[in-house]
Amino acid sequence: MRCKFVLVALALALAAGAAEAAEYRIGDLQIREPWARATPKGADVAAGYMTIVNRGAQPDRLIGGSAMGAGRFEIHRMTSNQGVMQMRPVAEGLEIKPGETIELKPGSWHAMLLDLKAPLAAGDRVKGTLVFQKAGKVEIEYQVAPIGAAGAHPAHGR
Repeated sequence: MRCKFVLVALALALAAGAAEAAEYRIGDLQIREPWARATPKGADVAAGYMTIVNRGAQPDRLIGGSAMGAGRFEIHRMTSNQGVMQMRPVAEGLEIKPGETIELKPGSWHAMLLDLKAPLAAGDRVKGTLVFQKAGKVEIEYQVAPIGAAGAHPAHGR
């Protein structure tokens, strides 16, 4: 029984460590669970998603970034205009107000990874950076989920 308890405690500790690995901080900003969907063979674009929390008293702005294997990084937003979904780059970046939590997710705000050198495969990890107007540059790592995934973890469903 004691051995089983130790194994369960160890498993929980390892799971907690993995969760912490998907969280990054720079200044008053917290970036949680960066992820991207796997891409089909031949695709040269992908989207990056994450949650950004501003715990500070001043606004900041996500103004750029990069991802290994991508030639360009842009911030985009999906909107609905008379029932038609439109995706547009946002040149001025994404403002994160004090106390605000912004979720970059499918069908909304996202990072476009353009000019991919190779497709993204489920299970891959892609190193990247995010650049904020005030906080500066932070290194992150995107977890690549299966094509059609709704979140960073396959358990989040499709």
